[in-house]
Amino acid sequence: MRIPGYAGFARGSLGVLGLVLGLVGPAAAEEAAVPDKWEMIKQSMFAGRNIDENAANVLELDTPSRAEDSAVVPIAIRTKLGQDPASYVKKVYLVIDNNPSPVGAIFTFTPDSGRADIETRVRIEEYTNVRAIAETSDGKLYMTTNYVKASGGCSAPAGKDLEESMARIGKMKFRLDGEVKPGEPTLAQLMISHPNLSGLAMDQVTRLFTPAQFVRKIDVTYGGKPVMSAEVDFTISENPNLRFYFVPREPGELKAEVVDSNQLRFESSIQVRPGATAGS
Repeated sequence: MRIPGYAGFARGSLGVLGLVLGLVGPAAAEEAAVPDKWEMIKQSMFAGRNIDENAANVLELDTPSRAEDSAVVPIAIRTKLGQDPASYVKKVYLVIDNNPSPVGAIFTFTPDSGRADIETRVRIEEYTNVRAIAETSDGKLYMTTNYVKASGGCSAPAGKDLEESMARIGKMKFRLDGEVKPGEPTLAQLMISHPNLSGLAMDQVTRLFTPAQFVRKIDVTYGGKPVMSAEVDFTISENPNLRFYFVPREPGELKAEVVDSNQLRFESSIQVRPGATAGS
């Protein structure tokens, strides 16, 4: 499923809301569209499907109520269902209603994920509802929602020297947390060096917008089998950082393949051994 992203809209529009403004005019849209924004997103993504919106027994979303830095907002999505081949969480959708690109990420999991949990850091442009929606292998949908106070994250300038960031683009590092036990979920962290430019930030010297360039697709495999993939965009903060699980049933290679919006491709891998400890 294609994520609605910045590339699909003219600069200055606001994703789904931008379409409404173009149809009914700014004054009417401001009053009529904003309260219905989630309904529009839901109709576009899940038309005609029922979503359980009281899913605390299935899904947990951990966010700050007020962000310290709107360009680096920590988010953790934890599911409480198992990853049995007969019934498991297949996808987790991250929706930030008031962001320029509301659908910030779609994560895909398999039984080899062990747990359909994900932690990352995101940009938030204005006060908004943040939603995590889990889709199980039988097609059921569950949602939990938090309200987060943050503003300016998507249009904020890069936090580090851009020239230095571009020189390091695509460098990646894995980290494993805790002992690797065969057949049990192991927590892994993938760190990607990439400025993840939104195209919405103005260079304070030239007064020009820095062109967008951001990570678009992440595929992680273990022993050649998929364990986690993500369709993402500039909603993910500079230098994308993801924590997820995989099940090492035997020694093998944990590998990440990344593609950005300029079609640059990057790869990184580590060998995983039973008994390996944190920091490996």
